[in-house]
Amino acid sequence: MKKFLIFTIRILLLTVLLLIILDFIYTSIYSHSSKRSKVEQVYTSKNKDYDVIILGSSRANNHFVTPLFEQKGLKAFNYGMSGGHLFEASLLLKLMVERNYKIKTVLLEADLNLSNEERAEGVSARFLPYIHQSKTIRDHFSKENDFRALYYIPFYRYIVFDTRIGFREAYKTAIAATTNSLDHLGYYPLGNKKGNMKNNIANLKPLHNKYYEEIKQICKTNRINLIVVTTPMCSTVLGMDYFEKVIKMYPEIHNYEGVVQGDTYFSSCGHLNDAGAKKFTSIIISDFFTK
Repeated sequence: MKKFLIFTIRILLLTVLLLIILDFIYTSIYSHSSKRSKVEQVYTSKNKDYDVIILGSSRANNHFVTPLFEQKGLKAFNYGMSGGHLFEASLLLKLMVERNYKIKTVLLEADLNLSNEERAEGVSARFLPYIHQSKTIRDHFSKENDFRALYYIPFYRYIVFDTRIGFREAYKTAIAATTNSLDHLGYYPLGNKKGNMKNNIANLKPLHNKYYEEIKQICKTNRINLIVVTTPMCSTVLGMDYFEKVIKMYPEIHNYEGVVQGDTYFSSCGHLNDAGAKKFTSIIISDFFTK
C-alpha cells in the first residue's frame, strides 16, 4: 500500500511538472510571435503612433477599408476581430494603452455587439497565453467564472482552448507561419457570394454595456477622440428598430445602418462586400476625417 501511494504521488508530481513545462514552452512561443493575430501584434509591440484605430467585431473588420484612410494621409489600422465582442475590444484598447500607443482617434463599431457582455470564447482565448505576464489581461479576466482555473492551473487554458491556442496553433506560431489577419492593414475584404440574407434581430436588446462604458472611459482618460458608429445592414433584416433603441440609449452613437443601399453591396445580411465596404468607408472618412 505504501509503495502504491508513493508511486501515485510520483505520477502526480511528474504530471504537474510536465504541465508546468508545457505551459512555459507554449507561453514562450506566443510571447515571441507577432505575425498570426492582432492580439499578438499588439502584445509584442509598443510605442506605436496612429491617427485612427478601428475596433469592433467582424462588422468593423469587414467594413472599414483601412488603406482608404492611409490614402487620406491618416496612419490607421483595423483591429476589428471577427467573432469578437466588446469584451475583447475593450481589452485590446487597454493593451494598447499598456503598450504606450499614441492614438488620436478610436473609431468604434458598436451596434449588435451592445446586446451582450459575454466574452467571445474563440477570440478571448488569444489573450490567455499572456495572462501571467500582463496585469491588464489578468485584471480583465479576473471576474470571469473560470478565472481561477485559467490562471492557477498550469496548461489548463491551452487544453480548454485547444482549437485556438493548442498544439496546432502553437506549432504554426513556432514556425512563424503567417495568416491574413494583418493583411490590408487589418481590413478583411469579403466577396460577393451571398450568405444569410434574411436576418432577424427582433429579439436583440441593447444593454448599458459595461465594456462600451470602459472604452469611453479609457478614451476620456487618455485624451483619445472617440467616434462610435453603427454599420450597415441589408434591406431584408427584421427588427431594425433595434438601432433606434441603440441611439435612444446612447445618443452619442452615429447611426449608419442604412447609409449603404442595395443588396449588391452585401456579402451577407450583416456584412458588406468589398465594394460596399469601400463605399461605406468613403462616407465615414468624408463625414469625420475631411477638414
